[in-house]
Amino acid sequence: MSKKSSYLLGILLIIILGTLLYYYLCCKPCYEEANKITETENTVPKSPEVKAATKEAFSIIDSNSGMAFNTNDNFNFKASNFSILNPVSNNLNNEVRKLTNYLNNNPNKHVNIYGHYTSQEKNNTAFPNLGLARANAVKNYFISNGASSKSINIQGKVNDNLIPDVKDIYFGPIRYKLNTADADDTSAKAALKALEKDIKANPLIMYFEIGNTTISLTPEQREKVANISKYVDKTDNTTIQITGHTDNTGDRSSNIQLGLNRANFVKEYFVDNGIPESKIKTSSKGPDRPIADNNTKEGQAKNRRVVVTIN
Repeated sequence: MSKKSSYLLGILLIIILGTLLYYYLCCKPCYEEANKITETENTVPKSPEVKAATKEAFSIIDSNSGMAFNTNDNFNFKASNFSILNPVSNNLNNEVRKLTNYLNNNPNKHVNIYGHYTSQEKNNTAFPNLGLARANAVKNYFISNGASSKSINIQGKVNDNLIPDVKDIYFGPIRYKLNTADADDTSAKAALKALEKDIKANPLIMYFEIGNTTISLTPEQREKVANISKYVDKTDNTTIQITGHTDNTGDRSSNIQLGLNRANFVKEYFVDNGIPESKIKTSSKGPDRPIADNNTKEGQAKNRRVVVTIN
């Protein structure tokens, strides 16, 4: 190999060696660092998508007459709550009054109020579900504006499409339907008669431990509360009778007062749940009507009770 060829080959080897050293010492670390940055960026958790709150308008149309009651406003509720949020808009108040007048002038018309709730909400009411409690609150609002409870039916429905706002407020989880009753249809009267018979045969019974200051109803008891409330709504001169009973521990006069205190405690619970106070009467039988042996702890526990029925 000539001297010139050896010189050129040496230069080529130096260039190749320099390129390799540059790659491993400079380019490769930079490339790996850039990949790490990209991977870090890709692993940063994204903020959850914030969905817009659902809003249901107040809208009722009589398919027979074409009469319509509409406004973009509706009744609003906090999550897991049945109390109507104030203030109620003037537009909604106007439509409620118009609908009330329409119902009062057309006794064959009635409105169904459907209270909606989600399966994630907690039901801390006396009703079987939160939707029914919300519908009952709206029914009471109509009654306060002059409507008759006989012209209003209420139901509760789960609706997991409802989305609250950032303050956990549901806008208008209430829907409505206006119906016209057939004059020859007696099914409603028959159902009401059957309901009366069932309530009297199977009253709501609530047992009290000594010093008990809370009420926790079973699903069956909630159904009974709803049925009692419904019956009172649909009949004239019917009241809810709440009677307190005690065991025979202590003197009779003290037990009479204790039984009355328990009955009034249940009454307050009902009123807090939207059942009108004017529809409720309380009394006490104290130890006078035991249903079990007061000589046993078990019997005494059964005698410490409140019975809720209609009369």
